[in-house]
Amino acid sequence: MLLTMPYAASQMRTESRDGEDSATQASRFAGLKVHFIGIGGSGMSGLARMLLDSGAIVSGSEPKPNAQTFELARKGVRISRTQGGEHLSREVDLVVRTAAVPDSNPEFMAAKAYGIRHLKYAQLLGLVMAERHGVAIAGTHGKSTTTAMTAFGLLECGADPSFVVGGTVPQLGGGSRSGKGKAFIAEACEYDRSFHNLSPRVACITNIEADHLDCYKDLDAIIESFRAFVNLVPADGLILANGQEANVAAAIADAPAMKQTIALDAPATWSARVLGENRGCFAGEISFEGKPVANIQLSVAGRHNLYNATLAVAACWSCGIEPAQAAQAIGKFTGVDRRMTEVGRHQGAIIVDDYGHHPTEIRATLAALRAKYQPRRLICVFQPHQASRTRLLLEDFGTCFADADLIILPEIYYVRDSEEERSRIRAIDLVNQIMSRGKTAMHIPELPAIAEYLRQEARKGDLIVTMGAGTVNEVGRELVS
Repeated sequence: MLLTMPYAASQMRTESRDGEDSATQASRFAGLKVHFIGIGGSGMSGLARMLLDSGAIVSGSEPKPNAQTFELARKGVRISRTQGGEHLSREVDLVVRTAAVPDSNPEFMAAKAYGIRHLKYAQLLGLVMAERHGVAIAGTHGKSTTTAMTAFGLLECGADPSFVVGGTVPQLGGGSRSGKGKAFIAEACEYDRSFHNLSPRVACITNIEADHLDCYKDLDAIIESFRAFVNLVPADGLILANGQEANVAAAIADAPAMKQTIALDAPATWSARVLGENRGCFAGEISFEGKPVANIQLSVAGRHNLYNATLAVAACWSCGIEPAQAAQAIGKFTGVDRRMTEVGRHQGAIIVDDYGHHPTEIRATLAALRAKYQPRRLICVFQPHQASRTRLLLEDFGTCFADADLIILPEIYYVRDSEEERSRIRAIDLVNQIMSRGKTAMHIPELPAIAEYLRQEARKGDLIVTMGAGTVNEVGRELVS
């Protein structure tokens, strides 16, 4: 079934037939000397490759070399392990830094002394996106997985996309890529309103909930930020958004672009009907405006991933790929690193690691893992991420471990928290909240002590899940080493 495509997708098809792609069009970066401070990160290295392919002369610094920096070096990029500014001069046209690089960084200070124009990563991401068919995927949960699914679907279908995913994706060879096609798929983060720097022709919203309350006053402020994000889409662009959330509906209500909704077992522009489930992996029928257009069988567990996959199919369609073809490709997708990732075994217990750090993510992930592994016991080692998030969402955290038999908490992983904020809550407060709901929970402050406890406690048939956005994955690595 050939669907009527929005202008953005139909334009892409015309350009493809005419032999035009991003590699053949002049770029504003051609011939510029661009230096990246912290070039080894997934997003930074991806943009560096894209600028290199656009004709820029790229250099960078990275204190911790990795596979990405080695690849860039093979392409002729000069990379320093120190950040003293040795690759800088007045001849450099642009310096780019990650949000983690402070104003006091010696290399950044040298760039300012030379009078070099400087941008943050998100600002450059927006400029690069403006030269391509940008698909920006945002949301409180699921954006990394949905971005990776979309990129994988396009790659499998021969679209040769560029992409930046906020995580490592084994099937994609990492978290970023510079392709010759017009499509550029990027994860769009709402933290610090960084996604306001983007230039999407297609904007996707998986969901909107309260999070990052260290930089947003409340949920209303978050909705307003998403409203500003979707208003970046031009009138002839497209918004693909969750059709089952009032918060999302409020955010997209006044946007000028065409809007299409996504839903699971409910009416929407794009809807998925559950057809079956096998050890946590769902099969579904995807419909467009009420008419079936594709069937999909997922290779990743979780009902929520059927929703993510439906959004990814719609995003691929916006880039000119037929839904049935996209669904077949996305069905082969096996996941993003640290998203329900099996890392090994210890004494017959299976060890799985996951990045979940919000109550909604934890609830969905634990349900999916219980369905997939059907363990004798599910032991969850959860490292709370940020004092402010833990305090402000404390009651929700207390209810989200229903599928775990034992919950073990180390101390909170503090990020961007003031001393005052740290003094207002401790991990033991969350332990007490969980126990008040009738669950078994315990507080072991240090990760090595947790690993030692589990080394003695683990039994055949157990599933041990390390969960959180901090360093809790070290526990799993220690157990399987």
